[in-house]
Amino acid sequence: MIAQYPILYSFRRCPYAIRARLVLSACNITCELREVVLKDKPQQMIALSPKATVPVLELPNGQVIDESYDIIVWALKQNDPHDWRPYKNDLNQLVELNDNEFKNHLDKYKYSSQNPELPIEQHRQKGEPFLKHLDAILQKQPYLSSSEKTVSDLAIFPFIRQFAFVDKDYFDSLPYPHLQRWLDGQLNSSLFKNVMKKHPQWQPNQDRILFS
Repeated sequence: MIAQYPILYSFRRCPYAIRARLVLSACNITCELREVVLKDKPQQMIALSPKATVPVLELPNGQVIDESYDIIVWALKQNDPHDWRPYKNDLNQLVELNDNEFKNHLDKYKYSSQNPELPIEQHRQKGEPFLKHLDAILQKQPYLSSSEKTVSDLAIFPFIRQFAFVDKDYFDSLPYPHLQRWLDGQLNSSLFKNVMKKHPQWQPNQDRILFS
């Protein structure tokens, strides 16, 4: 009998999907990975989640979780080998700032040609208060919630990565050395390298790909 695993619909470069994969992997939860091409989303995913955004996690009991934060919460309830649940308040505060404000400015910066109401420099500057806030935290401790990596780092890192790589030379020139050090550490981690492996677009008739 084939073992039943949660099915994760994901897109390799999406920061929300990266966030989910990082936490699922850190919690040692094995999933069937289905890599999605955003211009050709599978009907199976759309049927599960009509908003059709990644990540989408389908559990063996039929439950569907289609928000990255909710996938994080679910993963920590299943297995918390690093004892990260005590940091949930920190996680909530950082995710609220990131997802509700910073991400809006990040999108306008990254896709500035689609947002011509302001020059790219102004879109970029509107995102910097969050960077400054994170740098101040990281001046006091190596990671966002503790002296060790926690779920907070995994939830925020993909978005800082995306901001940085719009113009890496500019990001490296900013007066945020603690944030830059932290980002380099996340980029070079074995966990990140594992969740960023390339996979072909999922097709219904292909052999399943297990991810953990």
